[in-house]
Amino acid sequence: MRERQALFRMWKFSGLTWKDLGKRVLSEIQEDDVFGRSAQLAYYFLLALFPLLLFLTSVIGLLLGSGTGLRHSLFNYLSQVLPGTAFQLVDSTISEVSAASSGGKVTFGILAALWAASNGMSAITQALNVAYNVKETRPWWKQRLTAMVLTLALSVLIISALVLVLYGGRLAYYVAGNYGFGEVFTIAWKVLQWPIVLAFMLLAFALIYYLAPDLHEQKWAWVTPGSVVGVGLWLLVSFGFKLYLHFFDSYSKTYGTLGAVIVLMLWLYLTGAAILVGGEVNSEIENAAAKEGDPDAKEKGEKAPSEKDRNGSLQNSRRAAARV
Repeated sequence: MRERQALFRMWKFSGLTWKDLGKRVLSEIQEDDVFGRSAQLAYYFLLALFPLLLFLTSVIGLLLGSGTGLRHSLFNYLSQVLPGTAFQLVDSTISEVSAASSGGKVTFGILAALWAASNGMSAITQALNVAYNVKETRPWWKQRLTAMVLTLALSVLIISALVLVLYGGRLAYYVAGNYGFGEVFTIAWKVLQWPIVLAFMLLAFALIYYLAPDLHEQKWAWVTPGSVVGVGLWLLVSFGFKLYLHFFDSYSKTYGTLGAVIVLMLWLYLTGAAILVGGEVNSEIENAAAKEGDPDAKEKGEKAPSEKDRNGSLQNSRRAAARV
């Protein structure tokens, strides 16, 4: 019951109006230098993107075989959100690296790719700590382990979504044909698979906001306002940026052969900004709940709700000592 009430308060923005929440988030975006940190994330994302794709393609080939079509589906859906020139750069680079890698070093290559890909999650961790005004105190091995677990979880969600989209249609045809559901069932599945994929994306963002920052006694929620804002912003900026480049692509003229790299960096920059803005939304809602007296919420700078009691009792003891 208590968790349900906390979830209800969270989606009521802890008493904040849309306008108040928007003002607070905009203020925190400036104070925490979100766009500057997004530029830092873009650099780490660039270093982590290719290892992540290599890790995904290696795992797909190892577990499901190279002829399943999942690798093609992965890059097909990546092409939907990446600008055209950036996707061509990513596709050609991954193809070159995959062709140059030897089959005898698959296990080591997968582990190395996972380690390198987790650098992006480590960068997200540092940026989200700033959103909550907390200092990282976990030992380095725990930070790295958390980043690798998040990278693995993201990989599982991506592969699961691909399997769902690739084989879901075939399963729908099979069920409709053998159990007499007809064409309506097949059409319904084609419509429903996209909300399911969207749910996977929301779950990925929720996991990042739950595990990445150095916070204690976190309450799990499958969908948070921050994850909805983060995913919505990411989809909006991805398709908006792609549409802009379709009509006004001047980067190739300005930067020549480096144009594709610049476009990829800009897309990664916008991706980082979407993730951090979602984190700021969650942080502001929880901060407002704590100030309203919610015992399970944390104010900015607190790693756990119990710190309120410790800080309060410490302040009271200091005041008592000062009076004496």
